[in-house]
Amino acid sequence: MKKLIILSVILLGFFACENKINFDAEEDPVKVNWNERVASISKVDSLFTSGHSYLSVYSQIYSYSQHKTYNLTAMVSLRNVSMKDTIYLTNADYYDTHGTLLKSYIKNTVYLAPLETVEIVIDEADISGGTGSNFLFDWKIPKDAPEPLFEGVMTSTAGQQGLSFVTHAKRIY
Repeated sequence: MKKLIILSVILLGFFACENKINFDAEEDPVKVNWNERVASISKVDSLFTSGHSYLSVYSQIYSYSQHKTYNLTAMVSLRNVSMKDTIYLTNADYYDTHGTLLKSYIKNTVYLAPLETVEIVIDEADISGGTGSNFLFDWKIPKDAPEPLFEGVMTSTAGQQGLSFVTHAKRIY
């Protein structure tokens, strides 16, 4: 009887540790509907300051050598840090290691309300960006408003091991 109880506890432990991940796109709570965020602003409006930002993200990193890579999930965070002003994003393009455009996330100008954050998630299984992927963002802000903040959070978990790190965008001219 004692052996049966021990065996039951061990089996229960194995089943309790099973890591099930649901990749059903319909249940993705983070997916942004960019069409609901479309805004109309004048291209020549002198009340706005324009800028461009570059953000490095990683679909993969090297492990052990340059011949072995480790896949990562990348969450790109687009943040309006202004407490009172709405800001506008006119472009969010995703490029691979070789500089090839993979996807344009924003087709029309979109807004971010004060202190609002939206995310773009690159799934761990999507390794098209490679080890040197990046985003280019174009934005417009009211004069004297703080610039938007763009961050990349890369993560991966396997068994009991986890890996995560952050990158920050740099304004380019």
